Amino acid sequence: MGRSPLEVADIFRDHSAAWRDANAGHVSLGQFKVMTAVEACRTAALGGHVAACEDCGHSHIAYNSCRNRHCPKCQGSAAEDWLAARKAELLPVPYYHVVFTLPSLIADIAYQNKAVIYDLLFKAAAETLLTIAADPKHLGARIGIISVLHTWGSAMMHHSHVHMIVPGGGLTLDGNSWIPCKPGFFLPVRVLSALFRRLILEKLQAAHHQGKLRFFGDHERLNSHQAFAAYLVPLKKTKWFVYSKEPFKGPAGTLAYLGRYTHRVAIANSRLINTDEKGVTFHYKDYRGGGRFKRKIMTIAPFEFIRRFLLHVLPDRFHRIRHYGLFANGQRAANLYRIRALLNAPPGNQLDQSVEDDDDPRILRFPCPACGGRMIIIDSFEPGADPPSHKIDTERINAA
Repeated sequence: MGRSPLEVADIFRDHSAAWRDANAGHVSLGQFKVMTAVEACRTAALGGHVAACEDCGHSHIAYNSCRNRHCPKCQGSAAEDWLAARKAELLPVPYYHVVFTLPSLIADIAYQNKAVIYDLLFKAAAETLLTIAADPKHLGARIGIISVLHTWGSAMMHHSHVHMIVPGGGLTLDGNSWIPCKPGFFLPVRVLSALFRRLILEKLQAAHHQGKLRFFGDHERLNSHQAFAAYLVPLKKTKWFVYSKEPFKGPAGTLAYLGRYTHRVAIANSRLINTDEKGVTFHYKDYRGGGRFKRKIMTIAPFEFIRRFLLHVLPDRFHRIRHYGLFANGQRAANLYRIRALLNAPPGNQLDQSVEDDDDPRILRFPCPACGGRMIIIDSFEPGADPPSHKIDTERINAA
């Protein structure tokens, strides 16, 4: 039998105790919770259930998931649920992908002020797109935005940016017409970059004067208003990175992209190659040198791997997927209804809406591996307990 695929959980179980001891007093409660959850995910520590096929009686024992949003094993089902809700909302128009990235000098201080600066990043990026799109010199329309925060690069270093998915057009200010953008072109990135830079710097200065930012260690001097203002001066003259990609190939292409990006964590288990006395080895993408990335392999010490992974633990209750403009939660349904009417697009006709809608918590997502029938939970066991042994029979399943 071959070796089981390597997981982040394996690295945590092997090294987290020693890492915690070495970093005592510097591990946040949030980071501690993530480590504990990832280590326990789908193990006896969380309990589990017994499921059986209602047709052939094939049985399946599974341990419960931790459901932590930073866990590599728990994001697949979360993404499926989120995407099922988004299918009916996609419009039959081209969608564009826009990326707003914080410069490294701000990313450096963002780690010490995650909730404040990540929130500013979301708001400044959304305000930039909404403002430029509303300008008659560009689009002259109100647009909708789906925005997703990522805080990492491929090597798991701190790299704060938001991915925004935007329909290629918007409603006129009076809401009576749909204005499409030019084919293959959404909004000018130079104009977006200049406004984004100004908004971020203004919002950072305001947050500092309001006492919302706190600095320590090598950045402790930035608690001074004068020192902080001086720190930002070079950023007023540099070019900020805003990237706009070509439109996706239809709503299905948009949905596929969202499925890959909305529920990502710092590193997927599939990128891990090996762990041994030399360290943890994994795949990454090297974007240096411009142009397309190159796939490479990196090995780092286990302690460094854990440190990098935990850099990206978000504050409690911080929303990393947000909607703006026409897609803001309060008016999204009404706006989508209005847009479809203007586009002569009946609700749901652009994608297959045949998503199984069964609210019975006893029925598992996946079918029986033996015959394809429905798998039904017939028993459960508490955390720390051994799975119960059952003689599976059809009568018991039907009565469950």
